[in-house]
Amino acid sequence: MNPALLERLQAVAADAQAAGHGKKGPVYAAAAAEMGISVATLQRQLKQVIVAPARKRRADAGASALTLEEARKISAYLMESRRKLGKRLSSIEDAVEVLRSNGEIGAGRTDEETGEFMPLCAASIGRALRRYALHPDQLSRPTPKTHLRSEHPNHVWQIDPSLCVLFYLPSKAGQCLQVMDETKFYKNKPANIRRIEKERVWRYVITDHTSGVIYVHYVLGAESGKNLVEAFIAATQKRGGDDPFHGIPRMVMVDPGSANTGAVFRNLCRALGVQLQVNLPGQPWAKGQVEKGNDIVERSFEGRLRFMTRPPTSLEELNNEGWQWMRWFNGKKKHSRTDQPRYAVWLRITPEQLVVAPDAQVMRELAIHAAESRKVSPQLTISYQGKTYSVRDIPDVLVGETISVTRNPWREDAVQVLYTNEDGREVMRVLEPEARDQFGFLQSGAMLGEEYKAQPETRADKERKAIERMVMETDTDQAAAEKRKVQPAPFGGRVDPMKPITDTPLPDYIPKRGTDLDLDIPLPKVEAVRLNTVQAAKRLRSRMGERWQPEHFQWLQERYPEGVAEDELDKISDLLTRRQESSLKLVGL
Repeated sequence: MNPALLERLQAVAADAQAAGHGKKGPVYAAAAAEMGISVATLQRQLKQVIVAPARKRRADAGASALTLEEARKISAYLMESRRKLGKRLSSIEDAVEVLRSNGEIGAGRTDEETGEFMPLCAASIGRALRRYALHPDQLSRPTPKTHLRSEHPNHVWQIDPSLCVLFYLPSKAGQCLQVMDETKFYKNKPANIRRIEKERVWRYVITDHTSGVIYVHYVLGAESGKNLVEAFIAATQKRGGDDPFHGIPRMVMVDPGSANTGAVFRNLCRALGVQLQVNLPGQPWAKGQVEKGNDIVERSFEGRLRFMTRPPTSLEELNNEGWQWMRWFNGKKKHSRTDQPRYAVWLRITPEQLVVAPDAQVMRELAIHAAESRKVSPQLTISYQGKTYSVRDIPDVLVGETISVTRNPWREDAVQVLYTNEDGREVMRVLEPEARDQFGFLQSGAMLGEEYKAQPETRADKERKAIERMVMETDTDQAAAEKRKVQPAPFGGRVDPMKPITDTPLPDYIPKRGTDLDLDIPLPKVEAVRLNTVQAAKRLRSRMGERWQPEHFQWLQERYPEGVAEDELDKISDLLTRRQESSLKLVGL
């Protein structure tokens, strides 16, 4: 913009400002006609040379009639209506309508003067959701991730199997690697896929986290513990001068699949002292390096197979081609993090960090043999394959408890003991066999009459002494032993063992009404002895004494001609006594 035009525009702006509100239009029209441009062009040029005053901010700017609780309910409805792939099936307008109809939200404001309820529109609710950071687009964003690093080459390996979706290897001899035609192999023709299921090729990719070295191994069939072990063993072995990558890692990261966490691979990791790190489900970024490694192999190597004039005809040929590409890629292609080839970075490993793998056959035996349990003897030793090993230096070892033992893959006579440390991690310690003398005694034993050797206190010993001091209420073991001799009450007699019984009020139980026992078997009857008249008279005479009269015998004969039951004698005696007393009273009158 030339100075003359700039000066003219500033003059027009000043004239319009002086004209006041509502009178600027004629000023702009006259100036535009004079300058030979349209009013719209004039106003665009004026915006470039004048500074517009800032608009006054509303007092309620940033506020919303939508409460945080209502915003959370709307967001929850929208999030629950999503598909797994992230597509939302419900709009904000639909969600608000449903929640309003069910009385879950109001999403509006009430006019204080008229009392009219004015609902918020979908656009206002959408803006409020974003201000609250509750919009589904915001909640769908991934959580922050932590950058992972490893200490040195062979510190951490990552393993991930993947199905080769483009190729299968026919089982007939001589047939080469086949491409899966999209017109024959797709979801609507499952029979074709089942036909070649055992011929499909699986790719195991192993990466070294520090250097980024990629190792690829192809297998047939499916993802299994056997295939995983074979790929891992092959990666640990020495392969020649043009492929320096080998050795045992300190840690292996895998997905939580049944094959990756099965007993076979766990046995091998235990025996080799490798920490098996199983990632949480649904978090592929935890081992993103090997995920990218699979992508590199698929694009950089498998993409070349379709152009080969002689494609591989066996699994061995396919692996040889893959290893040839692997050596070229690791040796020539620079890693973006280190700006060096991957093999060059791996070669910075030190002798202490490089653990040479045992023979492949030994490793296979370790994979199929789980750790065995051995009971700790009173001498703090265990027996394994005919040899004795001392476990006195194992933390928290207890007599009579079992401990896990496995063979050492590098030494025939040594074993490895597995235990859990204070951090909850499984730790391995190598034990040497105890030497014996010519008579079969352990050379570590104490010679009688010459020396004394005490075993270290176990955790049980320490706790046992601490409990004794607490019960005897003393500070030293010796004082506790002296106090124990007089057999005092534990805890100074403060603990009353009957207190829970004496302090517990018992309820008064209401007697329950019962039912008489009704037996089908007749009960035995007890019958009194029957006396004849003479025997009964003798018994009555001895009972009544002087009150017995001769006429009483005549009365018995008349009343009991068949005899008298023995249990009726008391009743007859009382009756005769009352009759005699009545007769005496009548005579006295």
